[in-house]
Order: sequence, then structure tokens, then C-alpha cells
Amino acid sequence: MKFENILAEVNGFGKFQLRTMLLMVIARVTLPFHFLLNNFIAVIPSHHCDVSSLDDGVVFRNLSLAERLLVSIPSQEDGTPNSCQMFAEPQYHLLVNSSNITDLLTVPCQNGWVYDNTDFKSTVVTEWNLVCDKRRVNRATATIFFIGVMVGAAVFGYLSDRFGRKRTLLASYMITTFFGFASAFSYNFAMFAVMRFFTGFGISGISIITVVLCIEWVDIKHRTAVGILMSLDWSISTAVLPVVAYFVNDWRYLTATATSPLFLAMTCWWWLPESARWLISNGELKSAHFYLNKCAELNGRKQFMADLKPESLSTVILVDNEKRKYSYLDLVKTPRMRKLALLTGIVWFVVACTYYGISLNVTGFGVNIYLTQFIYGVIEIPAKAFIYFSLDKIGRRLNQTGTLILTGLCIFCNMFIPQDKGPFRTAVGALGKMFAEAAFTTVFLYTTELYPTVMRQNGLGYSSFMARVGVSVSPLIILLEDVWGHLPSAIFSLVALAGGLAASFLPETNNVRLPETIEDIEQTRRRSISTSEEKSPP
Repeated sequence: MKFENILAEVNGFGKFQLRTMLLMVIARVTLPFHFLLNNFIAVIPSHHCDVSSLDDGVVFRNLSLAERLLVSIPSQEDGTPNSCQMFAEPQYHLLVNSSNITDLLTVPCQNGWVYDNTDFKSTVVTEWNLVCDKRRVNRATATIFFIGVMVGAAVFGYLSDRFGRKRTLLASYMITTFFGFASAFSYNFAMFAVMRFFTGFGISGISIITVVLCIEWVDIKHRTAVGILMSLDWSISTAVLPVVAYFVNDWRYLTATATSPLFLAMTCWWWLPESARWLISNGELKSAHFYLNKCAELNGRKQFMADLKPESLSTVILVDNEKRKYSYLDLVKTPRMRKLALLTGIVWFVVACTYYGISLNVTGFGVNIYLTQFIYGVIEIPAKAFIYFSLDKIGRRLNQTGTLILTGLCIFCNMFIPQDKGPFRTAVGALGKMFAEAAFTTVFLYTTELYPTVMRQNGLGYSSFMARVGVSVSPLIILLEDVWGHLPSAIFSLVALAGGLAASFLPETNNVRLPETIEDIEQTRRRSISTSEEKSPP
């Protein structure tokens, strides 16, 4: 008897599974809140030099604000005041002839900046003046956070396979909560950067463990549906984030608000189950029987578990050595695992790099930042509907390949749309975001199905690590617009096409039993023919 046979008997998609999903959604709401938080807490509002130092006590103070700016700050080509330069002394002749600015001595801002607080009461930029020469430092805040996510993926992937899904998930809840609130109370940028790193470190565990825990409790028939449903919380929360940010426009309060759902999540953690697959693979048969019994009881199938003894579960998942502890080295010890690790690493890098290349550039399309972010969230919902039907129809591999190539094409096409066509750029960008989200939704489910139970969390941790490398690189690629305006788009397009090619070499997993051991990967796995086959023991 295989684990799928037992799962079919206790109902692989009933009240127990739905409750488990709902309990984890509470914590998963914080994922897009924190992953995309930088779009709002690190936004650069319009600004110009503080010219109060030029006040001579006579003429200057009698001028209007517009006249003070005219005589103090050189104008840019679009007529707005220069953001980083000011005149060394007031140029009163500009009040008569504002075009005569040749050979006028300018200096960097001497007394700080004045910011436009119309949309944002406070951001980390206005708090620590991360503009002009410090602009790159501001961009680095996203990279610092995602480096934390990258390190966390590797650590929590290992810990989850070593100590179990449930206990490791609690640790990630606690770490994210503590450092999330510590970020909000940071008193200088260095402290803020460190706190954001550890927030990313902790939240990475929530990202990868919740998906695996859900998939491991679901039967073959409903894996696709659960994978899509679990990703819907991301899309809905992405659309909710700009609404929250609109009303909570102080960066400290917004950071605290983004973290607060975890208090409820920690309370609900007590009702979460441990993965029965993981427990059996590690020889903890009594605990596995306990959770399977809970599942059967809630799903109305209690009689089956009454007849099933804990000892009989030892034959459900055949492991050569139950005391063996798996590590990331097992990803490269055997030929097919090596190939799998290489390809999934490339695909995750590309999916994340292109997704965040679009997501972190919400100000680059000439439309209100709140509206753009809202559109980016809403557009993901039809992407989920499309993927829901196509995953089972054409399989995981073709979906992964196709969505990545289409993402690259959308980014490429946007290169040729003029900057003044803001709505058109946003529309094509949103279409690219839709395909990028479809690729992300697919890769989570696909990778979970590709790796065996004994290495699933390690595999997903490694893959997520590679994804965060891609995310960390993404803001730095956007900075290349200073070299050539279209260079970031050209790079993202090529990266997406390369990822689509790599995905085409992965094996198909549609309607295939989840592998339990590395041996299952190294040998050809038998495809499940029908649901009825799973219900009858061999």
C-alpha cells in the first residue's frame, strides 16, 4: 500500500485539507506585503535642495516660494527644479531673464532636501536622505532583504527536512515577527538594513514550508487545484497592499502593519498538522498515525484508521535507512538529481528575476504607483485561472516553458513603447506580470512534485535560494538604465528566454505520484493511470 492509497481512504481533499490551507493563508498574507514593501517604504518622492541657507535676511525672504526656487536651483529640461544641485548664491537676475543660466556656479545640496509629502508622509528615503549620491543605497534595501530571503531558503529548507515542517514553520513565524517590528523601530539606516535582512531570512521559511506542507497532504487529483488556491492569497494580497499603503503612508506604521498578521498565525499554528509523509519517512509512525487519524476524523473516514495500526505504516514509504539524514549534498550525488538541481535552479533564478524585474519597477510606467501596484495584483487572478485549466491539459513542462517565453516577449515589446505612452506601457507591463505570475505559480507546484519526500524541502530550499539570487540581482539590473535606458529590459528578456529553454528539459509530473526517495528519481517512476487505481491497494 502506497501513501496515496491511504490518503485516498481518508479523503485527500476534504475539510482537513481546507482547514490546513486556511490556517496557513493567515501567515502567507505577509509574503507579498513584505516582498513588495520596498515599492512603498523606499519610494523616492519629488525633492529639491533645501535653500534656506541662501536666505540673506533681506531680499530672499520677501520672495514667493516659486521665486526662491528660481533664483536658488537650476531648472531641468522639463522645467522642474534640479533634485541634487543648487546655485552657490542667489541668482536674482533670473527673476528678469530666467533663460540666462550659462556659466552659473552650482554645488551639491548643502542643507539637505525638501520632499513632496503629497502621497507619502514618510519613507526611508525622506528619513535618511537616500537620494542623489545615496540613491544606489536606497536601491540596495530591496537587495539586502532578498539576500536574507536567499539565505533563509537554504537554512529553512534543510531544517524542515531535518526537524519537520511544523516546528520549523513556527521558528520562521517568530523570527519574521520579531525582526519585522524591529525594522519599523530602526533608528538609523544600518540598523534598518540588518533588520530587513533577518526579516527576509525568517519569511523565507513561511514561503517554502507552507506550500510543501499543503501539497504533502493532498492527493494526486487535487494537487493542481491546491497549488493554484495556495497562490491566490499572494495575488489578492498584492492587490490589497496598495490600498493599505494608501491609508498607512508612514513607512514605520506600514512595516508594522505588514507584519501584524503573524500574531494570529502563531495562535493558529497549534492546529496545524505535521506532514504525515515526513513523519513516516523519518520512522515516526505513531505521530503519523495520529495526524492521519485526525485527517480521517475531520473528513468523516474514521473507520479506516481504526483498522490501520501504526506499525503497518512502515511499509507505506520504503526508506533504505530511516536514520539517514539528508542534506544539500544529496542534490548532486546521483546523475538525475544533479540534472534536476541544475535545471530547477536555473528556472527558479529566471522566474524570480523577471517577476521582480517587473514588480519592483512600478514607477517606471508613468502611472500612479498605487494604481499600478493594484493592477499588477488584479492581473494575476486571470493568470491563475488560465494556469488552473492549462496545467492538467498541457502539463507542467509546457506551461513553465511557455509562460517564461511570453514574459520575455512582453518585456521586449515594452522597449519600443514611448515613455509618454504611460497607459500602454502599463498595459503591456501588466500582461508581462500576468505571465510572470503564471510562471511563478507553476514553478512552486512543479518543483514540489519533482523532488522526493526525503529531499523535498531541501530541493525547494535550494530552488528558492536560487530564486532569491535572481531577486537580489533584479534591482541592480534596473540600475543599468543609467547606462542605456533599454538595457534592463533587454537583459530581462534574454534571461526569460533562457529560462524557458531550461524548463523544456525538465521531466513532466502531471498525474504522477509524488516521489518518496532518491531511488524513485533515479529510476523511471510509474505514472498513475486513474484515481480508482490509487484507491485500491496493489
